[in-house]
This record gives sequence, C-alpha cells and structure tokens, in this order.
Amino acid sequence: MPGSPLEGELRALGFGVRVVTEPSQTPSVLASVPAGERVALVDSRFVGHTHSLRLGLTDPRFPAAAVPGAVTARPEARPALAHALATAVRGAAPAGHGAPLAPATHPLRQPMPAEGGAPGTEVLPQTDTGGGPLPDRLAGLLDADGTAVHRPDLGSLVAVVPASPQERNEARQSVEAVDEEAVRLRSAVKARDGFFTTHFISPYSRYIARWCARRGLTPNQVTTASLLTALIAAACAATGTRSGYVAAGALLLASFVLDCTDGQLARYSLQYSTLGAWLDATFDRAKEYAYYAGLALGAARGGDDVWALALGAMVLQTCRHVIDFSFNEANHDAAANTSPTAALSGKLDSVGWTVWLRRMIVLPIGERWAMIAVLTACTTPRITFVVLLIACGLAACYTTAGRLLRSVTRRATRTDRAAQALADLADSGPLARLFARVLRPLGRALPRIGVPLLALLGAAAVTASAAFTSYGSAWPVLGAAVYVVSSALAVARPLKGALDWLVPPFLRAAEYGTILLLAARSDPHGALPAAFGLVAAVAYHHYDTVYRIRGGTGAPPRWLTQAIAGHEGRTLLVALLAAVLGGSGFATALTVLAVLVALVVLFESIRFWVSAGAPAVHDEGEPA
Repeated sequence: MPGSPLEGELRALGFGVRVVTEPSQTPSVLASVPAGERVALVDSRFVGHTHSLRLGLTDPRFPAAAVPGAVTARPEARPALAHALATAVRGAAPAGHGAPLAPATHPLRQPMPAEGGAPGTEVLPQTDTGGGPLPDRLAGLLDADGTAVHRPDLGSLVAVVPASPQERNEARQSVEAVDEEAVRLRSAVKARDGFFTTHFISPYSRYIARWCARRGLTPNQVTTASLLTALIAAACAATGTRSGYVAAGALLLASFVLDCTDGQLARYSLQYSTLGAWLDATFDRAKEYAYYAGLALGAARGGDDVWALALGAMVLQTCRHVIDFSFNEANHDAAANTSPTAALSGKLDSVGWTVWLRRMIVLPIGERWAMIAVLTACTTPRITFVVLLIACGLAACYTTAGRLLRSVTRRATRTDRAAQALADLADSGPLARLFARVLRPLGRALPRIGVPLLALLGAAAVTASAAFTSYGSAWPVLGAAVYVVSSALAVARPLKGALDWLVPPFLRAAEYGTILLLAARSDPHGALPAAFGLVAAVAYHHYDTVYRIRGGTGAPPRWLTQAIAGHEGRTLLVALLAAVLGGSGFATALTVLAVLVALVVLFESIRFWVSAGAPAVHDEGEPA
C-alpha cells in the first residue's frame, strides 16, 4: 500500500496517510488522530477520479460525507464515526486489503509532502465480509444513527470498489474515458446562473478561477479584488466626466467577472470558509450601493441631484431581496408544499427558451450590472437610475405576483422554524415586542389575512404621512406611532399564514420609505446623502440576519436589535428628528445615526463571521 497511486492522490489532496494491517486495529488508530482533525477511511481497492475523492472528502461544509469506497468525518462527527466503526469491526474478518485512514493535518489547499506523510503512518485493512466495503457500511451506519452523510453528485466521474480484476480493468477504462478536468471546470459554475452570466461570463471566468487555483490564490482574495475594483469604478463615476463614466462601466463589468470567479474558485477547489461566507454575503451589496453613491456624486458635480433616485434604487433592490428571502424561508420546510402555479413553472422549465426568459425577467445581478455598466458609459446617471428603477419595478411585480399565486393556491403547513425565521426577518425592536406582549390576545383573534394587512396598513400610514403632510409637522410622528402598534400586532402570534411572508417586506418598505421621503422633503439641507448612508447600514444588518438564518445559527443576538432600536424604533426616531430638528439639523442627526448604527452592526457582524462557530454559507443560486 505505501507508495501506491491512491496514497499519492490522498496526499495531493492534503491528507496524511496512516496504515494498519488488521481490522481490529482500526478503532485505536482512529482514536490516535487528534480530535480536532478531519479523518477519512478509503478502501485500498478504490478506483476513480481524484476529483471524486476531493468532492467526497474535502468539502468543509458537511460534518460527514461519502463516495463509494470512502467516508469522511469532521471533528463534530468523529464520535458517531467511532461508534459506527466499532459496530462494523466487531465480527468483521480480515480480508488482506488495506484502506488508508487520512487525517487532515494541514489545510486542505496545502498538500502534504510527497514523502513521509503524517507521523506514525499505518494502513487499515479492508473488511468486506459480505456487507460491502467498510467505508460504505460505515456511511450506512452513520445514516442509521441519525448523522446526515453528504453524498455529492459525481455525474460522469468514477468512484467504485471493484470486486474482481475484470471489474478493476473496466473501472480504469471508465476513468480514462472521462476528461476529469473538463468535469471539474463545468462543476465550478453554478447550476442556475442568469443568461448573461452563463453565456458572457462563465465561458472564460472558470479558466480564470483555475488560473487562480494553480497559483494558490484563495476565493477571499478574489472577492476582495472584486470589491476594490468596484470601489475604483465608483470613484471613476464620482468624477462626473464622460471618460470617468466609461471607465466606471468597464470596471464594474470587470468587478462582476471577479465576483463570478471567486465562487467558481471556491467550487473548483472546495475552498469554503466562514470568512468567505461573510465576504460573499455582503460584498455584492456593498459594491452595488457604493456604485450608486458614486453615480450620485458624479451627477452632483454636473449640477444634477439624483440622490433621491440612488436611494430609491437601493430601497427597491433591498425590498426585492427581502421578498425573496421571506418567501423562501416561509416555505423552506413546509409540508404539502405544492400548488398549480408551481406545477406550471415546472412544466415551463422543460421548454428551454422559457427558462432563460424567466431568468432574465427577474433582472438578476448579471443582467442588472451589465445594464448599469452600459447605461453609465453611454448615458447620464439620471437616465441610468430611471431605467434601473423601471426595470427593477417590473421585475419585482413579476416575482411578487408569482409568489402570491403560489401562496394562495397551495395548502402548505408551515413549521415553527419557518415562523421563527419570519419573526427574525421582521427585526422587531423593544417597542414592537412590548406592544406585541400587551396586545397578544387581540393579535390571536385576528383572521390570518389580517396579519399582512395590518403590516401593510401600518406601512401605508407612516409613508403617506411622510409624503403628503407638511414637512416638520407632527403628522409623520403620529403615522410612525400607528406603525409601531400595527407592526406589533402583526407579529403578536406565529407567522404561519399563507401570506405572512409579506410581513417582513412591508416592514422594510415602511422603514426605508419613510427615511427616503423625509430626507427628500428636507433635500435643500443635504439630508439625502445621510439617509443613503443610514439605509445602507440598516440594510447591511438585514442581509446579515438573512445569511445567519440560512447558516442555521439563527438571528443576531437580542442585544443588537435592542441597541439599534428595531425597525419600528428607528422609524419613529427618524420621524421625531424630522419634526423637532428640521433643516440642516435633520441631516446632521441622520449622519450621526447612520454612523452609530453602522459601527454597532459591523462590530457584531465581524465578530460573528470570523468566529469558529460561523457557518460556511455559500449561495448556489443567483439572487436578483
């Protein structure tokens, strides 16, 4: 076994190799590996592609994983693997074959030395006693014991444990018949990208990802390069010159190429990380909104004030995402989750051109950034924002209508987890929580349809008072007070109704819209840039909440929501500031509030995402 091609493949993947000669020695060898390291058991008769082993043994997102002939466990799944191994080895007879136990003693992207391996290298014997290869039986025992085992879709890749010389020769021929590198490059690209990304970016960005991998670059480094490129693009747009706009459009497209490359690099080399999850989850929004600010600054240099349009674009785009997130979380694990609308969508998926058309209609990030880049280079910031608002508005109408149809035509039973996720997305602060406790009997008496209607009416009350009453009057404050009570009633009971997923989007629209309207009416005093910063800070907090929920760790801690007052507290505070201060004092107050919210939110977010307990979340879809 030592020096075999399989051992070399495992070392190339970053594993050390230990070898034993008897099955009874396997548990003790496993126990000798430090508890904080990943271990893998691979049958010495394994025949397959190296990338099959990479997919099965090195993905850091799953506690336990397996491919035919190999099984792995991260530290949290080690006790379950040890128990399964003890069960399997009892009564197993030696068969004279070896299987390496490979503890990951180095970071997976740093291969072990070609010679020497890990200290105390030994070989585990193959114990196939009629129940199949030992790694396969261990994977089955882990499943039976309640430990979920990830089994990657290998597609055309080969991973087998042949039982005879003839089968071994056939397996080797199958390995040689498949271009492993071509498969690896294809799998680096998302399965459901948009039209522009699929046809104009991914055909070459995957090769950039491979180039980066071969030079030891990490996805986080590429993500950071994408952010820096977008920030330079925003700075070019801020010059307000035609050459600056052209450069900004080109750099924005270059930033998007790098944005695609970082994810493809992560999938190509399976370099997922908690820090990468945080960067990937937040940098896209930071890039886009910084670019909006650059366009607004450039327009101001030319004497055109488009801050209201820039803020409106940010509000609309963020609310679109909240609709997506809320709907998906509400139906994530719903029982009987079917509807005629979903069935029709499934039928349309079988017609190729409709798939691409529907992906383009929702204006995903690729199409949106391409449109922004071209409009920046060829037109003015005002035209860019007007077209963007119209296109995003139409996309929002299309997606929301589809989600409404699915919600009213399906008979799904939503879980406590879904209700908790919606409550977390609501971002209720101390005022809403207090009134929710006081008004809980009334909230429980409301019909199901009354919950989203209350949120809608409260949102309409505060935004209408901000838009149509005298600026500086007490009417927006009264509207905000009504909003506090109505939003509290909306979350007074679990959000399990068919349309309760609309509550978080209504609350986001109310808060962002109120800030936008009051700042716009105080525009001569420069409140809009400050409002842009405040909405950006709050939106970051909401995106941070989404990705924590997706990672299974729940919402940010209660103290954070209390410290930044919740959506209703911030809305009421902004209305009070507009009524009491007015003019330049309002702009100054918004600036201070934006800085305070940003500091608190960023502190907690950075602390969480760089901690050991943060999830390795990577979105395999392309958010609109």
